[in-house]
Amino acid sequence: MTDFLKQRRGEKQPGTTTPDETDAPPSRLVILGLLLGIVLATLDGTVVGTALPTIVGDLGGLDQLSWVLTAYLLTMAVSTPIWGKLGDLYGRKGSYLASIAVFLVGSVLCGLAQDMGQLIAFRALQGLGAGGLFVGALSLIGTLLAPAEAGRAQSLIGVLLPAATIGGPLVGGFLTDQWDWRWVFYVNVPVGVLALALIGFGVRLRGERVKARIDLAGAGLLTGAILALTLLASWAGTTYAWTSPQIIGLGLVFVAALAAFVRVERSAPEPVIPPRLFRDRNFTVAQVLSFVTGAAMLAAASYLPQYMQFVQDMSSTESGLLLIPLMLGMIGAQLAIGRRVSDGGPYRHYPIAGGALATVGALALLTLRTDTTAALASGLSFVLGVGIGCLMQPTMLITMNSTEPRDMGAASGTQTLLRTIGGSLGVAVLGSVYTNRLAAGVTDRLGADGQRLTGGELTPALLRDLPGPVQDAFRAGVVDGLHGVALGTAVLCAVTFAVSWLIREVPLRGRNSS
Repeated sequence: MTDFLKQRRGEKQPGTTTPDETDAPPSRLVILGLLLGIVLATLDGTVVGTALPTIVGDLGGLDQLSWVLTAYLLTMAVSTPIWGKLGDLYGRKGSYLASIAVFLVGSVLCGLAQDMGQLIAFRALQGLGAGGLFVGALSLIGTLLAPAEAGRAQSLIGVLLPAATIGGPLVGGFLTDQWDWRWVFYVNVPVGVLALALIGFGVRLRGERVKARIDLAGAGLLTGAILALTLLASWAGTTYAWTSPQIIGLGLVFVAALAAFVRVERSAPEPVIPPRLFRDRNFTVAQVLSFVTGAAMLAAASYLPQYMQFVQDMSSTESGLLLIPLMLGMIGAQLAIGRRVSDGGPYRHYPIAGGALATVGALALLTLRTDTTAALASGLSFVLGVGIGCLMQPTMLITMNSTEPRDMGAASGTQTLLRTIGGSLGVAVLGSVYTNRLAAGVTDRLGADGQRLTGGELTPALLRDLPGPVQDAFRAGVVDGLHGVALGTAVLCAVTFAVSWLIREVPLRGRNSS
């Protein structure tokens, strides 16, 4: 407790070096500024999806469509741990403000793009800045608040993640329909400027500049590993078969780069991801949970709307309504957990319960049929949402509580990176399961005609013009594909249930416990 009080007064403890120290707790406006950065980073990863058909109609380049999303996610994933380490070494406030500035420049340029090549390049720049938004907010919260005090702030972060992830397509569709697709990017500017002002004028940190160099070799190897893994996740099962030389080659590059990265990090004076973080069992368990939970959440959010559009015959905006119970389940669980933990309650049992609930919720999706009502289909996702919420909130809390102040940025970056990679792989692998089961089901029912049907770009609008028996066969195939995704999600959630038992109830820093 004495050490914690020294931290809060700004006194350095022997043997520690921290670039940022604070004397006063942050105001609510400062917390708002941090949360706005998280909204920007998360929302922009999903808000573009519903605008893509309009963008292609305006700019052309249909064959480059997927890179509008991939370029953003790739540079965001690559830059996340680097931004975190920059903050640890040279100051978290400055690093966070710089990432917002880069993000806003990229957003404006995206809105001004005149062809698909420009848009992809500017999306990569935007993602480069986005990599520092989430990790910057988390590391600043870790600097300004002790873990025992940060529970409610973290619960708000947990609310924003599902809200922005699921609400992104709805916001993108509204902006595109009511104004213009370019406003999907321009809308970031006033929000980002507000965040810059709140953090720039509201955060007061006494900094100590650290004389150290960024681990360029580690950063390069990590970039190569993430690039290979992102391309693998984007191309496997779609552009190339899983057993193709291209996908196998990317897998080998990923493994080789990752092995070299681990070897370099062990000897680097200031590693991008310090190996010492993983000496704490709770930290390691939290990162495994972040990876697997990210995969389960994004897989469910990506393929449940397919069921509503093709089987329930809803529009893309209406299909997003299916995810409201999923979102409410996540939000409610995280708010409740944040309040209970802040009031002194234990946290170990939440991820255990969350893993069990999420597994049950994923298995409940196996009851969906072609004649299931939209209301029931929507309601079934609530249990899965509650389970995922019980997993997400404790992992952030455990990560901060298991990390020394000097490594707060690197720890936050590691967690964000693993959740992002987990989501990308989850969508890719379960997307392949969905596509294969859909194709097999339709082909079994329609023969060669079904194979041609699933090989094209069939939209819900085109499906309505097909004969009744063909519609029925395709809708049954969509249900088969969704069942495959549900089973895969259940397996992922069962893994979280098993891993969660390894968590130890360690008192939170800042909480007086005997």
